[in-house]
Amino acid sequence: MIAHILYTALIGLAILPLLLYLRNPYFFQDLRYTISIIKIAVSMGKFKKQKPFYSILDRFLEHVTRQPHKKFILFEDSSYTYSQADKESNKVARALSSHAQLKEGDTVALFLGNEPQFVWLWLALTKLGCTASLLNNNIRSKSLLHCFSCCQAKVLVAGADLRGAVEEVLPTLSQQGVRVFILSEDSDVEGIESFSDKIRQASDQPLSPQLRANVSMKSPALYIYTSGTTGLPKAAVINHERLWMASFCQSIAAVRSDDIIYVYLPLYHSSGFLMGLCGAIEKGITVVLRRKFSASNFWNDCRKYNVTVIQYIGEIMRYLCNTPKRDNDRDHKVRLALGNGMRADIWADFMQRFGDICMCECYGATEGNVGFVNYCGKVGAVGKEHFLHKMGCSYALIRYDTEKEEPVKDSRGFCIKVPRGETGLLVSKICERSPFVGYANNNQQTEKKKVRDVFVKGDIYFNSGDLLKIDNEGFVFFQDRIGDTFRWKGENVATTEVADHLVTVDCVDEANVYGVKVPGHEGRIGMAALKLRENMDFDGKAVYQHVKNYLPSYARPRFIRIQEVLVLTGTFKQIKVKLAEEGFNPSVIRDPLFYLEDNKGYVPMTQEIFSSIAEGRLRL
Repeated sequence: MIAHILYTALIGLAILPLLLYLRNPYFFQDLRYTISIIKIAVSMGKFKKQKPFYSILDRFLEHVTRQPHKKFILFEDSSYTYSQADKESNKVARALSSHAQLKEGDTVALFLGNEPQFVWLWLALTKLGCTASLLNNNIRSKSLLHCFSCCQAKVLVAGADLRGAVEEVLPTLSQQGVRVFILSEDSDVEGIESFSDKIRQASDQPLSPQLRANVSMKSPALYIYTSGTTGLPKAAVINHERLWMASFCQSIAAVRSDDIIYVYLPLYHSSGFLMGLCGAIEKGITVVLRRKFSASNFWNDCRKYNVTVIQYIGEIMRYLCNTPKRDNDRDHKVRLALGNGMRADIWADFMQRFGDICMCECYGATEGNVGFVNYCGKVGAVGKEHFLHKMGCSYALIRYDTEKEEPVKDSRGFCIKVPRGETGLLVSKICERSPFVGYANNNQQTEKKKVRDVFVKGDIYFNSGDLLKIDNEGFVFFQDRIGDTFRWKGENVATTEVADHLVTVDCVDEANVYGVKVPGHEGRIGMAALKLRENMDFDGKAVYQHVKNYLPSYARPRFIRIQEVLVLTGTFKQIKVKLAEEGFNPSVIRDPLFYLEDNKGYVPMTQEIFSSIAEGRLRL
């Protein structure tokens, strides 16, 4: 009898996973994610209690002790072990301490591209208890000064190749008493000191942990600047807690200790620095560092360095898919891709061409307090809801009026949650478990990101600025930025949806959709900047037929602008604001312009057509 009961119980346990799978096809992925989240929570709890404070630097130093001869950075034809990286950063720290008189709590601005010295400088500053401000090495003049002043840095360290950019703003920096160092052996410019010679002469002996004794989980570790798609960049404050959380992304994506990650995204941005470099340090793996992205060299690099994990952002994957096909496209060891901003059509094309690579799409903002991970590999989704996630972070999608550019309120003055399957603005409660630190020395912009009295009087939520949709299975889909979605003829138009349709037309390579104002009309009408495929002309008839078949009349771009290159930010995001401001006047815009004439299709835009629209003789 007992044997029969045990036998029945064993059968029940054997078929339980099958029953759970049938009830929830994502059960095993959910389970693995649950285990990962619990492990991370336990680790964070331990780190918060640990005395002295245990930082990502301490994790790095652990790897130096445990695996001193393991390769840490591979860069061009050079390689550096964990031990060598430690000694190089010791020399930099001692040079900074001696010649820049840095002390714990000071801020230093780093102005250089992707190279090993970037990593040594950051490690050195962390060893001294200082904060690094990561400046975009593409910015110049006023933008450079603006970013520098945001973080109130005492010292600027710049790459030798950026000497010209530094000299341009040197008078202002000198007035402010800023010490300026350049990574070269000598300098003949007054106000700019050489630094490479000082590093070379410094000792590589370890520094005392007492130099950073007052650093805590809440201390600022970094300033990372938002990409500035809508104006001047803002300095997001990344404290040590936030740095730890971002570094765990690789654990969630199932990166292993024997993996090799390819980091070509700029280290001045959160994807390359936090998810890439810091994530690699958390796991103790090898980083292949490249100065900048190159579509033609991408897979050759992966083969040369035996890369197993790649990162991506924005339009990167489209560029890879647009390269000429080769017989060895699948000849590589890449098994995992980690990033954000992948469109569904490219996702499928990429996997079909380059092999069965596990895609881990993530969602989050540099300064935000909420994020999602698509740990199931659902094509097109930016994440998946999880009960543990909801417990730790209270978020909601709320109804949003794109015309008034504000949340819709109910009769009591509170926001309205949208039902599943509907698009809403993502907001996340600001609290101890999900804090929002904001922007350095910019209280006005910090307050603009807060929404008050959302569901009850006195509550405060972070405004992500993103319109998302969550389906019945809990998958999260990005729809648009609130500034990018526009309203025409009383209807909301999602720019990403229109762009996704346009790029399926044979002649179209890339599309950037935005709304433009028209005199005498409410809202904004659709316009698209297109980059055409190589050796192809604009096929107005094909584009018209496609938008007519697949898009409602209010969503069809009324104007088309043909560009040789679509302008992107340093992190491969499309810039729409400047294009929207330039409008559709053919006397101002030198690019070819086309106008969608009712029932005829796209015809060349003329000054006569523009005048008719501007004077109200031609109604749209």
